[in-house]
Amino acid sequence: MTLRLTDIRHAYGPKQVLRGVTLEVAPGEILCLLGPSGDGKTTLLRLVAGLETLQHGSIALNGQDLGPLPPEQRNVGFVFQDYALFPHLTVAENVAFGLRKLPRGDRPWRVAEALARVGLEAYAEAWPHQLSGGQQQRVALARALAPRPAVLLLDEAFASLDARLREQVRDDTLHVLQQAGIPALVVTHDAEEAMFMGDRIALMREGRVVQLGTPESLYLDPRDPFVATFLGEVNRLPARIQDAAAVTAIGPVPGRDLPEGSLAEVLLRPEGLRVLEPGQGVPAEVEACRLLGPTTLVHLAVPDGEGGLLHLHARLPPGVRLRRGQAVSVRPDPERAFAFARSPGADATAQPDA
Repeated sequence: MTLRLTDIRHAYGPKQVLRGVTLEVAPGEILCLLGPSGDGKTTLLRLVAGLETLQHGSIALNGQDLGPLPPEQRNVGFVFQDYALFPHLTVAENVAFGLRKLPRGDRPWRVAEALARVGLEAYAEAWPHQLSGGQQQRVALARALAPRPAVLLLDEAFASLDARLREQVRDDTLHVLQQAGIPALVVTHDAEEAMFMGDRIALMREGRVVQLGTPESLYLDPRDPFVATFLGEVNRLPARIQDAAAVTAIGPVPGRDLPEGSLAEVLLRPEGLRVLEPGQGVPAEVEACRLLGPTTLVHLAVPDGEGGLLHLHARLPPGVRLRRGQAVSVRPDPERAFAFARSPGADATAQPDA
Protein backbone atom coordinates (compact mmCIF):
# COMPACT_ATOMS: atom_id res chain seq x y z
CA MET A 1 0.00 0.00 0.00
CA THR A 2 1.31 3.46 -0.95
CA LEU A 3 -0.06 6.65 0.59
CA ARG A 4 0.12 9.65 -1.72
CA LEU A 5 -0.71 13.25 -0.77
CA THR A 6 -0.78 15.79 -3.58
CA ASP A 7 -0.86 19.60 -3.23
CA ILE A 8 -2.65 19.61 0.12
CA ARG A 9 -3.83 23.08 1.14
CA HIS A 10 -5.93 23.82 4.19
CA ALA A 11 -7.12 26.89 6.07
CA TYR A 12 -8.98 27.64 9.27
CA GLY A 13 -10.77 30.84 8.37
CA PRO A 14 -8.17 33.31 7.06
CA LYS A 15 -5.24 31.32 8.48
CA GLN A 16 -3.47 29.07 5.99
CA VAL A 17 -2.03 26.07 7.85
CA LEU A 18 -1.04 23.89 4.87
CA ARG A 19 0.38 25.47 1.74
CA GLY A 20 0.78 22.85 -0.97
CA VAL A 21 2.12 19.71 0.71
CA THR A 22 2.99 16.79 -1.59
CA LEU A 23 4.29 13.57 -0.04
CA GLU A 24 4.43 9.86 -0.79
CA VAL A 25 4.84 7.10 1.81
CA ALA A 26 5.92 3.74 0.42
CA PRO A 27 4.77 0.35 1.73
CA GLY A 28 6.52 -0.37 5.03
CA GLU A 29 8.06 3.10 5.16
CA ILE A 30 7.99 5.32 8.26
CA LEU A 31 7.82 9.00 7.30
CA CYS A 32 8.19 11.50 10.13
CA LEU A 33 6.54 14.90 9.89
CA LEU A 34 8.87 17.15 11.88
CA GLY A 35 8.54 20.84 12.65
CA PRO A 36 7.53 23.49 15.17
CA SER A 37 4.15 23.32 16.86
CA GLY A 38 1.35 24.89 14.86
CA ASP A 39 2.84 24.24 11.42
CA GLY A 40 0.09 21.94 10.14
CA LYS A 41 1.46 18.48 10.95
CA THR A 42 -1.53 17.26 12.97
CA THR A 43 -3.93 18.82 10.47
CA LEU A 44 -2.28 16.73 7.75
CA LEU A 45 -2.86 13.54 9.76
CA ARG A 46 -6.48 14.48 10.42
CA LEU A 47 -7.03 15.01 6.69
CA VAL A 48 -5.62 11.56 5.93
CA ALA A 49 -7.87 10.03 8.61
CA GLY A 50 -10.94 11.90 7.34
CA LEU A 51 -11.37 13.86 10.59
CA GLU A 52 -11.08 17.11 8.62
CA THR A 53 -12.73 17.86 5.29
CA LEU A 54 -10.24 18.04 2.41
CA GLN A 55 -10.30 21.56 0.95
CA HIS A 56 -7.72 21.26 -1.82
CA GLY A 57 -5.53 18.54 -3.33
CA SER A 58 -5.90 14.78 -3.20
CA ILE A 59 -5.18 11.89 -0.83
CA ALA A 60 -4.89 8.40 -2.31
CA LEU A 61 -4.14 5.03 -0.75
CA ASN A 62 -2.86 2.47 -3.25
CA GLY A 63 -4.44 4.53 -6.01
CA GLN A 64 -7.86 4.85 -4.35
CA ASP A 65 -9.05 8.40 -3.71
CA LEU A 66 -9.83 8.76 0.00
CA GLY A 67 -11.41 12.19 -0.38
CA PRO A 68 -15.08 11.09 -0.63
CA LEU A 69 -14.79 8.33 2.00
CA PRO A 70 -15.87 8.79 5.65
CA PRO A 71 -13.28 7.93 8.34
CA GLU A 72 -14.69 4.47 9.06
CA GLN A 73 -14.23 3.39 5.43
CA ARG A 74 -10.62 4.53 5.01
CA ASN A 75 -8.89 1.65 6.81
CA VAL A 76 -6.59 4.09 8.59
CA GLY A 77 -5.25 3.49 12.11
CA PHE A 78 -4.68 6.53 14.35
CA VAL A 79 -2.75 6.74 17.63
CA PHE A 80 -3.57 10.03 19.35
CA GLN A 81 -1.30 12.01 21.66
CA ASP A 82 -3.52 11.36 24.71
CA TYR A 83 -4.07 7.67 23.72
CA ALA A 84 -7.88 8.15 24.10
CA LEU A 85 -8.42 4.86 25.96
CA PHE A 86 -11.88 4.20 27.37
CA PRO A 87 -11.52 4.10 31.19
CA HIS A 88 -14.61 1.88 31.63
CA LEU A 89 -13.28 -0.84 29.29
CA THR A 90 -10.55 -3.37 29.96
CA VAL A 91 -7.43 -3.49 27.85
CA ALA A 92 -8.89 -6.27 25.70
CA GLU A 93 -12.19 -4.41 25.33
CA ASN A 94 -10.33 -1.25 24.29
CA VAL A 95 -8.43 -3.17 21.62
CA ALA A 96 -11.63 -4.87 20.45
CA PHE A 97 -13.48 -1.57 20.10
CA GLY A 98 -12.37 -1.12 16.49
CA LEU A 99 -13.31 -4.68 15.54
CA ARG A 100 -17.07 -4.34 15.65
CA LYS A 101 -17.37 -5.21 11.96
CA LEU A 102 -15.43 -8.42 12.50
CA PRO A 103 -17.46 -11.58 13.27
CA ARG A 104 -17.78 -11.94 17.03
CA GLY A 105 -16.00 -15.28 17.08
CA ASP A 106 -12.94 -13.82 15.34
CA ARG A 107 -12.46 -10.91 17.73
CA PRO A 108 -10.75 -12.66 20.68
CA TRP A 109 -7.87 -14.08 18.65
CA ARG A 110 -7.45 -10.77 16.77
CA VAL A 111 -7.24 -8.96 20.14
CA ALA A 112 -4.76 -11.54 21.42
CA GLU A 113 -2.68 -11.12 18.26
CA ALA A 114 -2.59 -7.32 18.64
CA LEU A 115 -1.67 -7.47 22.34
CA ALA A 116 1.06 -10.01 21.64
CA ARG A 117 2.50 -7.70 19.03
CA VAL A 118 3.03 -5.00 21.70
CA GLY A 119 3.97 -7.42 24.47
CA LEU A 120 0.88 -6.94 26.65
CA GLU A 121 -0.81 -10.35 26.52
CA ALA A 122 -0.77 -10.58 30.32
CA TYR A 123 -2.71 -7.31 30.71
CA ALA A 124 -5.82 -8.19 28.69
CA GLU A 125 -8.12 -7.96 31.72
CA ALA A 126 -6.45 -4.92 33.32
CA TRP A 127 -8.03 -1.47 33.39
CA PRO A 128 -6.34 1.55 31.79
CA HIS A 129 -5.78 3.27 35.16
CA GLN A 130 -3.76 0.25 36.31
CA LEU A 131 -1.22 0.71 33.50
CA SER A 132 1.84 2.91 33.24
CA GLY A 133 1.97 5.62 30.60
CA GLY A 134 4.12 3.44 28.37
CA GLN A 135 1.72 0.53 28.67
CA GLN A 136 -1.24 2.78 27.84
CA GLN A 137 0.61 3.96 24.73
CA ARG A 138 1.16 0.36 23.65
CA VAL A 139 -2.52 -0.46 24.19
CA ALA A 140 -3.41 2.48 21.94
CA LEU A 141 -0.98 1.13 19.34
CA ALA A 142 -2.50 -2.37 19.61
CA ARG A 143 -6.00 -0.92 19.18
CA ALA A 144 -4.90 0.93 16.05
CA LEU A 145 -3.24 -2.17 14.57
CA ALA A 146 -5.95 -4.71 15.48
CA PRO A 147 -8.18 -3.93 12.44
CA ARG A 148 -5.09 -4.40 10.22
CA PRO A 149 -5.15 -0.88 8.77
CA ALA A 150 -3.65 -0.07 5.41
CA VAL A 151 -1.82 2.95 6.90
CA LEU A 152 -0.97 4.02 10.45
CA LEU A 153 -0.86 7.57 11.81
CA LEU A 154 0.83 8.56 15.10
CA ASP A 155 0.39 12.06 16.47
CA GLU A 156 3.01 12.99 19.11
CA ALA A 157 2.44 9.51 20.55
CA PHE A 158 5.39 9.71 22.97
CA ALA A 159 5.14 13.34 24.09
CA SER A 160 3.58 12.66 27.50
CA LEU A 161 6.19 10.08 28.57
CA ASP A 162 9.25 10.92 30.66
CA ALA A 163 12.59 10.85 28.85
CA ARG A 164 13.77 7.37 29.89
CA LEU A 165 10.42 5.70 29.26
CA ARG A 166 10.03 7.54 25.96
CA GLU A 167 13.21 5.97 24.60
CA GLN A 168 12.05 2.46 25.48
CA VAL A 169 8.50 2.87 24.17
CA ARG A 170 9.50 4.44 20.87
CA ASP A 171 12.08 1.66 20.39
CA ASP A 172 9.32 -0.92 20.95
CA THR A 173 7.01 1.01 18.61
CA LEU A 174 9.65 1.15 15.88
CA HIS A 175 9.93 -2.65 15.91
CA VAL A 176 6.14 -3.02 15.80
CA LEU A 177 5.84 -0.65 12.84
CA GLN A 178 8.62 -2.41 10.95
CA GLN A 179 6.92 -5.77 11.49
CA ALA A 180 3.53 -4.41 10.42
CA GLY A 181 4.94 -3.50 7.00
CA ILE A 182 2.43 -0.72 6.30
CA PRO A 183 3.10 2.95 5.53
CA ALA A 184 3.23 5.06 8.69
CA LEU A 185 3.08 8.83 9.19
CA VAL A 186 4.56 9.94 12.52
CA VAL A 187 4.15 13.52 13.78
CA THR A 188 6.74 14.92 16.17
CA HIS A 189 8.48 18.19 17.00
CA ASP A 190 11.47 16.31 18.48
CA ALA A 191 14.31 16.09 15.94
CA GLU A 192 16.05 13.21 17.75
CA GLU A 193 12.82 11.24 17.76
CA ALA A 194 12.30 11.86 14.04
CA MET A 195 15.84 10.73 13.24
CA PHE A 196 15.37 7.60 15.36
CA MET A 197 11.95 6.64 14.01
CA GLY A 198 11.92 7.80 10.42
CA ASP A 199 13.16 6.19 7.24
CA ARG A 200 12.66 9.69 5.87
CA ILE A 201 11.84 13.05 7.43
CA ALA A 202 9.63 15.81 6.02
CA LEU A 203 10.66 18.97 7.85
CA MET A 204 7.80 21.46 7.82
CA ARG A 205 7.70 25.19 8.38
CA GLU A 206 4.68 27.45 8.08
CA GLY A 207 2.65 24.78 6.31
CA ARG A 208 5.26 23.81 3.74
CA VAL A 209 7.80 21.01 3.46
CA VAL A 210 11.18 22.77 3.45
CA GLN A 211 13.30 19.62 3.09
CA LEU A 212 12.46 15.96 2.55
CA GLY A 213 14.97 13.15 2.82
CA THR A 214 16.71 10.62 5.01
CA PRO A 215 17.77 11.66 8.52
CA GLU A 216 21.38 11.60 7.32
CA SER A 217 20.70 13.97 4.41
CA LEU A 218 18.90 16.53 6.58
CA TYR A 219 21.52 16.41 9.32
CA LEU A 220 24.63 16.35 7.11
CA ASP A 221 23.39 18.41 4.14
CA PRO A 222 20.80 20.95 5.36
CA ARG A 223 19.26 23.12 2.68
CA ASP A 224 19.06 26.28 4.78
CA PRO A 225 19.84 27.55 8.33
CA PHE A 226 16.37 26.58 9.60
CA VAL A 227 16.98 22.94 8.69
CA ALA A 228 20.48 22.95 10.18
CA THR A 229 19.39 24.43 13.50
CA PHE A 230 16.19 22.38 13.83
CA LEU A 231 18.05 19.09 13.42
CA GLY A 232 20.55 19.84 16.19
CA GLU A 233 22.74 22.29 18.07
CA VAL A 234 25.13 24.48 16.07
CA ASN A 235 27.83 27.03 16.68
CA ARG A 236 27.36 30.21 14.66
CA LEU A 237 30.48 31.80 13.18
CA PRO A 238 30.73 34.88 10.94
CA ALA A 239 32.69 34.28 7.76
CA ARG A 240 33.67 35.75 4.41
CA ILE A 241 33.89 33.83 1.13
CA GLN A 242 37.46 33.72 -0.23
CA ASP A 243 38.63 31.37 -2.99
CA ALA A 244 35.42 29.28 -2.70
CA ALA A 245 35.93 28.80 1.07
CA ALA A 246 34.07 30.33 3.99
CA VAL A 247 36.89 31.72 6.12
CA THR A 248 36.14 31.86 9.86
CA ALA A 249 38.21 32.73 12.91
CA ILE A 250 38.92 29.02 13.48
CA GLY A 251 39.71 28.14 9.87
CA PRO A 252 38.16 27.71 6.41
CA VAL A 253 35.28 25.41 5.48
CA PRO A 254 33.57 24.78 2.10
CA GLY A 255 31.85 27.90 0.76
CA ARG A 256 28.91 26.00 -0.81
CA ASP A 257 28.97 28.11 -4.03
CA LEU A 258 28.38 31.42 -2.27
CA PRO A 259 29.55 34.55 -4.18
CA GLU A 260 33.23 35.46 -3.85
CA GLY A 261 33.81 38.17 -1.24
CA SER A 262 30.33 37.94 0.25
CA LEU A 263 29.56 37.79 3.96
CA ALA A 264 28.50 34.40 5.24
CA GLU A 265 27.51 32.58 8.39
CA VAL A 266 28.92 29.15 9.18
CA LEU A 267 26.86 26.77 11.27
CA LEU A 268 29.16 24.20 12.89
CA ARG A 269 27.91 21.12 14.71
CA PRO A 270 29.46 20.73 18.21
CA GLU A 271 30.81 17.30 17.22
CA GLY A 272 32.43 19.06 14.24
CA LEU A 273 34.59 21.29 16.44
CA ARG A 274 37.86 19.40 16.86
CA VAL A 275 39.67 20.01 20.16
CA LEU A 276 43.41 19.42 19.80
CA GLU A 277 46.66 19.85 21.67
CA PRO A 278 48.06 23.41 21.77
CA GLY A 279 49.80 24.39 18.55
CA GLN A 280 47.71 22.11 16.30
CA GLY A 281 45.07 24.71 15.45
CA VAL A 282 43.65 28.05 16.56
CA PRO A 283 44.36 28.73 20.27
CA ALA A 284 41.40 28.30 22.61
CA GLU A 285 40.73 28.15 26.34
CA VAL A 286 38.45 25.70 28.14
CA GLU A 287 35.66 27.46 30.04
CA ALA A 288 33.85 24.32 31.26
CA CYS A 289 33.84 20.55 30.68
CA ARG A 290 30.83 18.43 31.60
CA LEU A 291 30.16 14.72 31.14
CA LEU A 292 26.65 14.21 29.70
CA GLY A 293 26.61 10.41 29.56
CA PRO A 294 27.29 9.44 25.93
CA THR A 295 29.25 12.65 25.22
CA THR A 296 31.36 15.27 26.96
CA LEU A 297 30.30 18.89 26.41
CA VAL A 298 33.16 21.41 26.35
CA HIS A 299 32.65 25.19 26.46
CA LEU A 300 35.49 27.06 24.74
CA ALA A 301 36.60 30.67 24.35
CA VAL A 302 38.34 31.44 21.05
CA PRO A 303 39.78 34.81 19.92
CA ASP A 304 37.69 36.20 17.06
CA GLY A 305 40.63 38.07 15.47
CA GLU A 306 39.07 41.45 16.24
CA GLY A 307 39.83 41.76 19.93
CA GLY A 308 36.81 39.76 21.11
CA LEU A 309 36.01 36.17 21.95
CA LEU A 310 33.90 33.48 20.34
CA HIS A 311 32.11 31.18 22.80
CA LEU A 312 31.80 27.74 21.20
CA HIS A 313 30.58 24.28 22.20
CA ALA A 314 32.30 21.00 21.34
CA ARG A 315 31.01 17.47 21.92
CA LEU A 316 33.68 14.88 22.54
CA PRO A 317 33.69 11.17 23.46
CA PRO A 318 32.88 10.33 27.09
CA GLY A 319 35.86 10.21 29.42
CA VAL A 320 37.66 13.24 27.99
CA ARG A 321 38.81 15.37 30.91
CA LEU A 322 39.66 19.02 30.40
CA ARG A 323 39.98 21.53 33.20
CA ARG A 324 38.75 25.09 33.28
CA GLY A 325 41.43 27.47 31.98
CA GLN A 326 43.30 24.74 30.11
CA ALA A 327 44.91 25.82 26.84
CA VAL A 328 43.92 23.81 23.77
CA SER A 329 43.50 24.49 20.07
CA VAL A 330 40.56 24.00 17.74
CA ARG A 331 39.80 23.35 14.08
CA PRO A 332 36.51 22.80 12.22
CA ASP A 333 35.51 19.51 10.62
CA PRO A 334 34.45 20.55 7.10
CA GLU A 335 31.83 17.78 6.92
CA ARG A 336 29.99 19.20 9.94
CA ALA A 337 30.15 22.85 8.86
CA PHE A 338 27.53 24.55 6.68
CA ALA A 339 28.00 27.98 5.11
CA PHE A 340 25.02 30.17 4.26
CA ALA A 341 24.64 33.76 3.09
CA ARG A 342 24.58 36.03 6.12
CA SER A 343 21.16 37.58 6.54
CA PRO A 344 20.99 41.40 6.83
CA GLY A 345 21.41 42.51 10.42
CA ALA A 346 22.71 39.11 11.57
CA ASP A 347 24.68 39.22 14.81
CA ALA A 348 28.35 38.78 14.04
CA THR A 349 29.03 37.20 17.46
CA ALA A 350 29.36 33.43 17.38
CA GLN A 351 27.06 31.63 19.79
CA PRO A 352 25.94 28.04 20.15
CA ASP A 353 22.33 27.58 19.02
CA ALA A 354 20.36 24.67 20.41
